[in-house]
Amino acid sequence: MCLAIPGKILDVRDGDEWQRTGRVDFGGVVKEVSLALVPDAGVGVYVLVHVGMALSTIGEAEAQEVFAYLRQLEPEDVP
Repeated sequence: MCLAIPGKILDVRDGDEWQRTGRVDFGGVVKEVSLALVPDAGVGVYVLVHVGMALSTIGEAEAQEVFAYLRQLEPEDVP
């Protein structure tokens, strides 16, 4: 089983077909990921990322829903 996390593309660094990368925001954590499998994705688009590679694009509403689920998993502050 694999887990893909949604993120929003902040910028794109075009290269040849297999070297296209971009910075993706995962709710405040920004990482460089491969965009080779989503050649039409650009700035502002949400993508599902697994192991540093964007696998597909998704809509903003679906991404926000996943972010809401992930926030529910955050530990409560302990005094």
